[in-house]
Amino acid sequence: MRRFKIGKKNKFKKIFKVHKSFDKPDYFLLGLLGLIAIFGLVMLSSASTVKSFRDFGDSYFLLKHQLLNGYLPGLILFFILAKINYQRFEKYTVLFFILALVFLSLVFIPGLGATYGQAQSWINIGGFSVQPAEIVKLFLILFLAGWFSYRDKEKNSDFWNGLVPFALILGLISLPIILQPDIGTLVVVAAIALTVYFVAGAKLLHILGLVLAGFGAFGILVAQAPYRAARLMTFLHPEIDPQGIGYHINQAFLAIGSGGWLGLGYGQSRQKFAYLPEVVGDSIFAVIAEELGFIITATLIVLFLILAWRGLQLAQRSTDDYAKYLVVGIIAWFIFQAFFNIGAMLGLMPLTGIPLPFISYGGTAMVATLAAAGILVNISRQNT
Repeated sequence: MRRFKIGKKNKFKKIFKVHKSFDKPDYFLLGLLGLIAIFGLVMLSSASTVKSFRDFGDSYFLLKHQLLNGYLPGLILFFILAKINYQRFEKYTVLFFILALVFLSLVFIPGLGATYGQAQSWINIGGFSVQPAEIVKLFLILFLAGWFSYRDKEKNSDFWNGLVPFALILGLISLPIILQPDIGTLVVVAAIALTVYFVAGAKLLHILGLVLAGFGAFGILVAQAPYRAARLMTFLHPEIDPQGIGYHINQAFLAIGSGGWLGLGYGQSRQKFAYLPEVVGDSIFAVIAEELGFIITATLIVLFLILAWRGLQLAQRSTDDYAKYLVVGIIAWFIFQAFFNIGAMLGLMPLTGIPLPFISYGGTAMVATLAAAGILVNISRQNT
């Protein structure tokens, strides 16, 4: 076996762990991510035309804004994070948790935080709007992966050494999200954290206990805010007040139902003409169904399911726990968020305002998801 002398060259190899499979990513996974992202760009081009022209006098304003403030910085981060050895992030585990708390706190600073709808979940920096919670999802995954990989799985399954500190961490992250309030993001964050916790060796009984506690907390939050109770009633009885609290979901039903099997045709949506709220955001799935029909929308859902399957395969192949937890967390983020968004449009879940990953309009969300996709590709390069 060839021996290397200790020096800068050997130190470089130790840091980056260069080996023969390093430059061979999972092309199937990469293709899935690229296909969904390109499809999202094409559909945003159609869904945003009316709103762009009405609000800005340019039919492609929102599309160009998404390209410049979402895709461009997101792709830059994607290529950078696809090259840098993911194991280097592990030593910054505590820093990621601190950054997550700092970012979530920025929205409460007067003059910096901004309110959109019912939630104070944005910050304005030099004319740019940023949603910190989208970045925090990635920071949380990076923290949990490092924290769990450092600990023994026996500790993770223990009540005092596993459940209690995890619940404390999740509570610290959840509190500022609740105060915004942004219940949709809270649900996604909780789903990500619980998934990583389960894979790290948590007992199913502990997971169920946390889920039940979450439902209890959700009930309290609903009781404290009339608009949340209205959303819940709309979910249970969407036919109630179709011109009021039930307007959004009923317009989504009209869009999805009118699409039929093959759709009205690309660009032919009628609901995007000021009928369907949040047409470029959390309602974009309804526009896709209206224009392209059941077959294409079902194919999109299948693509997300294949992405989940391929991601879990990558997690199984991963040679270290840190990579495994990163993959599981990122895939859980993409799949749960897609499931919650599509489920809300189909009336299977209450409306929460959660964007559809890689497809909905939103610069911060696109940057964060593309950055996370870069980490997935990075891991696949070393575990293919």
